[in-house]
Amino acid sequence: MVYYLAGALILFFGLLVSIALHELGHFSFAKLFKVRTTQFMVGFGPTMWSKRKGETEYGVKWFPLGGYIRMIGMLPPRKGDAPGQVRRISTGPWQGLIESARGAALEEVGPGDENRVFYAKKWWQKLLIMFGGPAMNLLLSVLFFAILLMGIGTNQPQPVIKEVAECMVPASANVTACPASAAPTPARQVGLRPGDRIVSFDGRKVDDYGELQRLIRDDGGKTVPMTVRRGGQDVRLNVPITRNQMYDLEDENKVVNVGFLGITPTSAIERQGPGAVASTMGDLTARTAGALVRMPQKMVGVWNAAFGGEKRDPNGPIGVVGVSRIGGEVAASDDLTGTQKVSFFVMLLGSLNLAVGLFNLIPLLPLDGGHIAGALLEAVKKAFARIFRRPDPGYVDVAKALPVTYVMAAVLIIMGGLLIYADLFNPIRVTG
Repeated sequence: MVYYLAGALILFFGLLVSIALHELGHFSFAKLFKVRTTQFMVGFGPTMWSKRKGETEYGVKWFPLGGYIRMIGMLPPRKGDAPGQVRRISTGPWQGLIESARGAALEEVGPGDENRVFYAKKWWQKLLIMFGGPAMNLLLSVLFFAILLMGIGTNQPQPVIKEVAECMVPASANVTACPASAAPTPARQVGLRPGDRIVSFDGRKVDDYGELQRLIRDDGGKTVPMTVRRGGQDVRLNVPITRNQMYDLEDENKVVNVGFLGITPTSAIERQGPGAVASTMGDLTARTAGALVRMPQKMVGVWNAAFGGEKRDPNGPIGVVGVSRIGGEVAASDDLTGTQKVSFFVMLLGSLNLAVGLFNLIPLLPLDGGHIAGALLEAVKKAFARIFRRPDPGYVDVAKALPVTYVMAAVLIIMGGLLIYADLFNPIRVTG
């Protein structure tokens, strides 16, 4: 129980620190460009603790589901309004809400703040302020994966045989024993043994199992010369590589017909270089972006798991409660070594920061990406005005997008509540 609690707290506070650093990314650029920032908060809801320093109140709130900084002038006055005033004209409920929000935003602007409001800053300054948060998460993700891959190391398959498969069975076949009609694997036919180190394949020196795996898959239907080191001596063999149904190396849900040998490799902890970090980040970014695109579909699965009793998708969305539970399970597991547990925590924090960073770049308010999109639109409009010698169009009125903002905020609250409920009553488990 102690280990479970420790693991849950490690990930919980790891997420809180990540949230705080996200807000620090915004805050640093806001201060750099002299935007008056009145609050720096981690969490939402009632304030647990706060302290004022200078013009900013720093604090922690009771619900650790995010964070925010409060900058004055996030919503601009309507163009044509007198400074500090909002026209009380409303043609509908949404317009009334927009004007009320403008009025509330203007109340924060005091004498001498005219050049310290967010909306009056240059478009590239607004872009940097809003990108600073997601950028911090992306940098943290790179840092965590650099620690994992270059510092701790990861289990990497070696060109050394751990097991030799008895028979040819398609990857999609749901069997645990060899069918009577199954043919022996090429590895079994030529007498490969556990402990054999493959030193060359088809005349090519083998140092990396991934390279060997690709060579085997490309040589289906050929008889290939191979050299293995066994008991200090080299043994040369001619292996008839057959073809078999295997899962694709790039898409684990796709089955392909490729060359097959029938061996399972040993593995060892290896540290890797910056190239591996870059490659891993590129692959994970593509996968995470794809997962965000499929988020609505995945949330249907979360709903069915929460209220219909279906099994949770281990690759589906997860909330702060679920992440903390996973941390507890990993810390309390007797099947993992201390190094494996540390590696898991580092990997999970890196993955979570990547997901948070990319999610906040979605170009919809109230996410950071909505303000980034507004800054980029302002840049485009100003560029066209210069090209066609038209008057400067000024700032983009993001207040007009408030109806979408309210809808998105409601959707995010509902999603967050659903994830908390599912994480409590039908959680994702990693240790059985």
